[in-house]
Amino acid sequence: MKLRPARPVSRPSTGVPASPGLRAWAWLGAGLLAALPALAQNRNVPADAPPPASAPASSPEEAAAQPEPVNNSLLDAPMFYQLLIGEMEAQAGRGGNAFEVILDAARRSKDSVLFQRAIEIAVQGRSGDRALVAVEAWRATLPGSTEAVRTQVQLLVALERLDELAEPLKLLVEQVPPEERSAVIAGVPRFLGGAHDKAAVLGLSETALAPFVNAEGTRTASRTALGRLALAADQSEKALGLMRRANEDDPSAPGPILLALDLMASQPPAEAVVRAYLARPDALAALRLAYVQALDQRQRIGEAVDQLKLALAQQPETSQAWLTLGAYLVELGEPKEAIKALIRFLDSADVKRDAAERAANAGQQAATTPAVGDDDEDHEDRAQRRIDYAYLLLAQANEQLRQYPEALGWLDKVDPDRSDLALVSRRASLMVHQGQLDAARKLVREAPVRGTLEPRTRVLAESQLLQEGNRWQASYDLLLGAVRAAPEDSVLIYELAMTAEHLKRYDDMEALLRRVITIKPDDAHAYNALGYSLAERNVRLDEAQTLVDKAASLAPDDPFITDSLGWVAFRRGDTASALRLLRQAYNARPHVEVAAHLGEVLWAAGQRDEATRVWREGRSRNGSDNEVLRDTLQRLKASL
Repeated sequence: MKLRPARPVSRPSTGVPASPGLRAWAWLGAGLLAALPALAQNRNVPADAPPPASAPASSPEEAAAQPEPVNNSLLDAPMFYQLLIGEMEAQAGRGGNAFEVILDAARRSKDSVLFQRAIEIAVQGRSGDRALVAVEAWRATLPGSTEAVRTQVQLLVALERLDELAEPLKLLVEQVPPEERSAVIAGVPRFLGGAHDKAAVLGLSETALAPFVNAEGTRTASRTALGRLALAADQSEKALGLMRRANEDDPSAPGPILLALDLMASQPPAEAVVRAYLARPDALAALRLAYVQALDQRQRIGEAVDQLKLALAQQPETSQAWLTLGAYLVELGEPKEAIKALIRFLDSADVKRDAAERAANAGQQAATTPAVGDDDEDHEDRAQRRIDYAYLLLAQANEQLRQYPEALGWLDKVDPDRSDLALVSRRASLMVHQGQLDAARKLVREAPVRGTLEPRTRVLAESQLLQEGNRWQASYDLLLGAVRAAPEDSVLIYELAMTAEHLKRYDDMEALLRRVITIKPDDAHAYNALGYSLAERNVRLDEAQTLVDKAASLAPDDPFITDSLGWVAFRRGDTASALRLLRQAYNARPHVEVAAHLGEVLWAAGQRDEATRVWREGRSRNGSDNEVLRDTLQRLKASL
């Protein structure tokens, strides 16, 4: 567990200079919180046990930020020698003696720094009882010290002494100025996050925050904090109720919306609160971006794109959002819009500033040694990776538009020192489209790449090239050889099964997928692929239903599995369920094959204008050559 240092208490100036002698000891308390994990692991060890290694001394800036001593009298000779003896005892490993000496000095001087030092000695000696004695003495000596109460709460959490926590936690909130209470309450879930008994933490927090739950200035923060603690305690329904009340208290407050975003996975109704907030004209772009992330986690890429565009309309300077939008649009097969978004990213102020910094650092490196620090190098590396990723996406978007020279031009911009298999595969794919399949295969087999690759990685890349070149039998033969060499590799077996399906070798496909399920019983894609294949061929529909239901239980947010559920429902004659499921899948992931299925169900339901619209949308997303859409239109004798 990691706890933050206690925040210094603001005190009025007395006009008397602080004692330089006592201030010189401020560094001694710096290791207190760093040592708390050891205390939590072993709460009481004999006093004279050798202490663990001390934490490094704080910097002069950190030492200067330590709280002012309450007693500003000069450090006299007896006090100096007492502190010296205490430190000598600590250095000698006699923690019990050191603790008593320093605690006595803290009581006599009424100095917060010395109380902190006494607690640190107890913590380093892994004596929780002594640490609590010191913090109780601190509170008794300085009753108004918020630092003392904050430290007591931290210690009690580290020691799992939760039954004693409600009183100091309540007092901690009461002692801060009224205008700061909401911020302190909002931080309670993080403050108590290290405790293992989440249900007990929730109960004691309800007691501690009871005076603030209905108070006008703190009720929103209190209900949100309790909601977070309830969610941590696996009481999501209770968390949902608290979140809703907090949102009703203040519909513009961001705290309840962030809680609602975290509740979406376990309590889907929480999303309605999020969407209602985002409909407000004063909705924060940062919360919209957080919603985009939540949608991404649920594979609802189509909806994420819509929200991301709205966020960028509010904050067009957010460079990372442009990169994310470009990646989504490439995935959705909207290359023209993707190129616009990616160019906006590359033209953004952030990217240009990073480029200028890299150029400056490169010049500095040429002139002096060393050039930049590790943090600067890490930042530069991350920035360059983002730019290289944009180049790869631009190449892919141009490839979707069949603009192969332009695609190659973007690939040439990628830093050659960063060459990985993704870059090599992209180049190879362009070569296939230009009739150079054999050369492309040789490239992915032999090109040196950065990092260590699993043996199957190059095989899968070469297989993909063969499929792009319409050499499906060759792809099957390549994968079959790889499976024989690695008969337990479920990834290779799955890819071989999908290739067998394309070749209409359905018995082989089914045997291979059942082999995947045996090796990896939680592989949702294997269940889904087998169930969908049965439904597509309109055979053994009960078994197909069982298989796709199993897939959905393993991956409930996967839009392609939702598509399979809808397709099975349609094959079984349940048009209403099919439409509901296929609309859900299409909104989440408007893929051309999902469009083909949704359009067919709409066509069968007599909604032919909407079916035509959906098919046109699907075809516009790089779907003009899609086999499923083409076969659907031919079978239904529908024209676009």
